[in-house]
Amino acid sequence: MISRPWRVLTGAALLGAVLGLWLMGAHPQFSGGGYLATGTEAARADAVLAERFHAGLPDLVLRADARSPVTDEPVARAGLGLTAGLARQPGVERVYSYWNTGAAELLGADRRGALLVVDLAGDDATTARAAERLVPRFTGRHGPLRVSATGTSYVSAQATSVSRHELLRAEMLGVPLTGLALLLAFGSPVAALLPVLTGLFAVLGAYPLLCALATAMPVSALATNLVTALGFGLAVDYGLFLVSRHRQELAATGGDNREATLRTMRTAGRTVFFSSGTIAVCLTPMLLLPVPFLRSLACAGIAVVMCSGLATALLPALLVLLGRWIDRGDPFARWRRERSDESPLWRRVARAATARPLLAGGSCVLLLAASALPFTHVRFGVTDYRVLPPELESHAVAAGIGRDFALPWDRAVTVLLPATDAVEQEAEVTGYARRLSARPDVSRVVTGLGTYAHGREVAGPTPGSLLQITDGGTWLAVTGSGPTSQDPALVRTLRALPSPGPHLVTGTPARVLDTKSALAHSVPFIGALLIGCVLVLLFLFTGSVVIPLKAVVLAALSLSASFGAMVLVFQEGHLRGLLGPFTVTGELETSMPVVMFCFAFGVSVDYELFLIARIQEEYRAGADCRDAVVGGIARTGRVITTASVLVALAVLPLLTSHVVLLKMFGCGIALAVLVDATVVRGILVPAFMRLAGRANWWAPAPLPRLHRRLGLHTAFLPSAPAGAVPAQQKQTLRKKIRT
Repeated sequence: MISRPWRVLTGAALLGAVLGLWLMGAHPQFSGGGYLATGTEAARADAVLAERFHAGLPDLVLRADARSPVTDEPVARAGLGLTAGLARQPGVERVYSYWNTGAAELLGADRRGALLVVDLAGDDATTARAAERLVPRFTGRHGPLRVSATGTSYVSAQATSVSRHELLRAEMLGVPLTGLALLLAFGSPVAALLPVLTGLFAVLGAYPLLCALATAMPVSALATNLVTALGFGLAVDYGLFLVSRHRQELAATGGDNREATLRTMRTAGRTVFFSSGTIAVCLTPMLLLPVPFLRSLACAGIAVVMCSGLATALLPALLVLLGRWIDRGDPFARWRRERSDESPLWRRVARAATARPLLAGGSCVLLLAASALPFTHVRFGVTDYRVLPPELESHAVAAGIGRDFALPWDRAVTVLLPATDAVEQEAEVTGYARRLSARPDVSRVVTGLGTYAHGREVAGPTPGSLLQITDGGTWLAVTGSGPTSQDPALVRTLRALPSPGPHLVTGTPARVLDTKSALAHSVPFIGALLIGCVLVLLFLFTGSVVIPLKAVVLAALSLSASFGAMVLVFQEGHLRGLLGPFTVTGELETSMPVVMFCFAFGVSVDYELFLIARIQEEYRAGADCRDAVVGGIARTGRVITTASVLVALAVLPLLTSHVVLLKMFGCGIALAVLVDATVVRGILVPAFMRLAGRANWWAPAPLPRLHRRLGLHTAFLPSAPAGAVPAQQKQTLRKKIRT
C-alpha cells in the first residue's frame, strides 16, 4: 500500500465506480418478514394449513365500506365484481369475501363494511411485491364501495418503502454531521475527510453484498438501515483511530511520513484488524438462531463489518501521499488551544478514578445496576402492523378492522386435526368442540360443522365453513375469553388436552409463544458461544486472561443499563415525546435485545481493544500500573469519546425513523456506545485495573508461552522523545550503528 499508493487508489476508485454503476441499476428484493421462529409446532401447522386448506395469515386484506348495508343489491353486485376482479389477477391464488362465502366474521358490526381476504402466491418478498402492485388498483372508490388495504404482505411492502426512503435520508443527514464532528475533532478538513471516505467506501462495498445475499436467502429490508448506519459508523471509527495515531507518530518520527505510516499500521492497524474480527465473531452466533430476521441481520452485519475493516486498508496509501498536508487548513485555528496528543480532561478523570478506585468503581456499578432495573419486568412480543406509524394505511386499516369486525385474527388459536375427517368422525369432532367451548378460558369454538359456546352449538355451518374441512382433515378456531395476556396459557392447555386424533396448535398466540420459547432455548448457548469466542480473541490480543474477563463483565453491565432504558421508553412509553410519535405496545420486539446485544457488545469490545492496546504499550515502556492506565486513557480518551459520538451520529437518523424497530435500534446503540465510552472506559476500567495491579496481565504459565509462540504479541513501539531527530539524520545514525 505504501510503496505503490497511486496504483492502490486508482484501483479503489475504479472498483468504487463499478460498484456505484451496478447499484444504480440494481433492484434488490428484500424481505419484510422473518420475525417468527422456524421449525416450531406452529410453523409445521402453518405449512399443513397452507398446503391442504389454503389457510393461514391473510397476505392481503381489503376493507370495503358503503353508505348502505353491504347486502343491498348494488353494493353486493359491486362486492362480487371486486372479488372476481381480484381473483383474476396474476399472483392471486384465491379470494374470500363476505359476498362469496357469507362468513359472519367478514361482515362489519354495522353491516356497512365487509372484508376481502386475498391469498397470494410465493414467498414473503414475492407476496409483498404483489401487494404493492395490487393495492393501488383495487383501493379507493369502486362504485358504491370505498376500499382500503392491510394484511401482512402490504405491511411488509409499506415497511420496505419507508425503510428505503429513510435509508437515503439517513445518509444525507448522517454524512454531513459526521464530517462536522470530525472537523471539530481534527481541525483539518483533510484529516476529517479521510474517515468519511473510508465510511462511504465501506457502505459502497457492503450494499452490493447485501443485494447478493438477498438472491440466496431472505434478507430483511430493515437490515439495510441497521447495518449501513452501523457499518458507516465503524468505518469512520477505524479511520479516526488510524488518522489520530498517524498524526502522533508523524510528530514522534520528526516528519518521516513512511515510518509514521508503518508504525501506525503496526499498532493501531493491528488493533483495527482484531476489532473488525471481534465484531464479526460477535455477530456469527446469530446465524444459529431459529429466526430468519436475525440470521439475515447476522449475514449482513458480518459483511458490513468486514467491509469496514477492509476499507481502512486504503488509508496507508492516502496517508503516505498526503504527508504533512493532513494538518493544513484548520478553520478553527484562531480559537483552538495548542494541539496535544493527550486529553487533560481524561487524564484528570483517570487520576481521580485510580486515586479512589473502590469509591469511583462502586458508584458506577450502582448507577448502571439501577439503570438496568426496569429490564427485570420486560415483556416480549413479535412485530406486527404496529411497527409502522399509525397514519400509514396498513396500520390504520388493521386497527379499524380490530375494532369493527369480529375477526380475531390476532387472538384466534387454530387447532389442526390433520388425520381427523370431520364428515366421517362428526361425533368426535363435535364432542371435542363442545368440551373446548365449555372451558372457562374459551369464548367460542368455530368448526366446519358449526360454532360452539358454553358447551353447546350456537350457530350452524355456513358456506365459509367448508374452508375448514378437507379430505381426511379439519381445523378449529378457538378464541380465548380472558385478556390477551392469558392467550399463551390457552395455547399450552390446548396442546396438552386430548383430541380425536393427532393435533397441532398454531395461530398468532402460538406463533409468538413458540418464537419466545425457541429464542429462550437458543440464546443461552448462543451467548456462551459468543462470550467464549470474544474471550479467546482478547487473550490472543493481550496475552492476559484477566483483561478479557473484565471486558466481558463490564460490557454486559453497560448493555443491561441500555436494556433498562429500552423498557422505560418503548415498552412503558416514558420520554416518548423526545423520540417522536410511535405506538406503545406494552412489549419489546423479541429479537431486538438479541440484535442490540450482539452489535453493542461488539462495539464495546472494540473500544476495549483500542484502550488496552495503548495501556499495554505504556506498561511495556516501563510505566507502573497506575501511570500506564492514566497515560493510556489520556492518549485515547478523546479519540474513543469522539468515536462513540460518531457512531451515535451515524445511527442518529434512525431515531427519527417512522419504523419502531429502527427507532429502538438507533436509540439503544447510541445510548450503549455513549455510556460505554464515558462511564465504563473513563471510570470503571481505570478503577478495576488500578485494583488489579500487575494481575491485569496474568495468565496461567502455559498460556503466555502459547501466546509468544503464535507471534500475536502487541507490537510495542516506544514513543520518540520530544527532541526526536529529523528523518535525514536517522539514516546516518543507522549507518553508524551498523558500523
